[in-house]
Amino acid sequence: MTAEIIKLDLAHTETAFSRCREVVRAGGVLAYPTDTFYGLGVDPHDPRAIQRLFVVKGRQADQPILLLLADAGAVKDWVAAVTPQAERLMQRFWPGPLTLVFTAKAGVPAELTAGTGTIGLRVPGSAITRQLLAFLGTALTGTSANRSGAQSPATAVQVVESLGTGVDLVLDSGSTAGNRPSTVVDVRNESPTVIREGAILARDIAAQALNSFTKAVP
Repeated sequence: MTAEIIKLDLAHTETAFSRCREVVRAGGVLAYPTDTFYGLGVDPHDPRAIQRLFVVKGRQADQPILLLLADAGAVKDWVAAVTPQAERLMQRFWPGPLTLVFTAKAGVPAELTAGTGTIGLRVPGSAITRQLLAFLGTALTGTSANRSGAQSPATAVQVVESLGTGVDLVLDSGSTAGNRPSTVVDVRNESPTVIREGAILARDIAAQALNSFTKAVP
């Protein structure tokens, strides 16, 4: 049986969002739109659902999984500490295509951290995605909705072509921005490190850090 696809009516989102909540709460795998590509969402508190996500993607267990949040206030639920530099990057680039890597809080499922002790978090720039997350009342895993190594999908059709029956539900809101993935920055220390340059250029991250440092000097 192919994945269920539900079209999102932007004027009446509750029906579609309620179906998404049913799938996530049952331990299912949801494909949903973000500000970059379609992502694969499961309940990050459910180890079995996370393990199924790895199987669906064909992803190695030593690769951590990032989470998407409805707002920056949820960061405290997942991280051990937030540096001043991390705060400034959050204020400047969230919501948006910036994934920040923190030291994970004690109790964060090992399936998410892959034994690294870190957790990647992002507040997506898409208002639809944030509305979905707020409706669900939980973060969602945000890895791209494709087999590992394959092209990231910008449409619901591409999700189904890549993953077929591995996904329980696809929330179709049309094409996403696509183009480039989120930029990934390690903010565990006071000097942020760009791990992957994506939609936000490394020089813009560096300029923000330098600007913040300059302002802090009397």
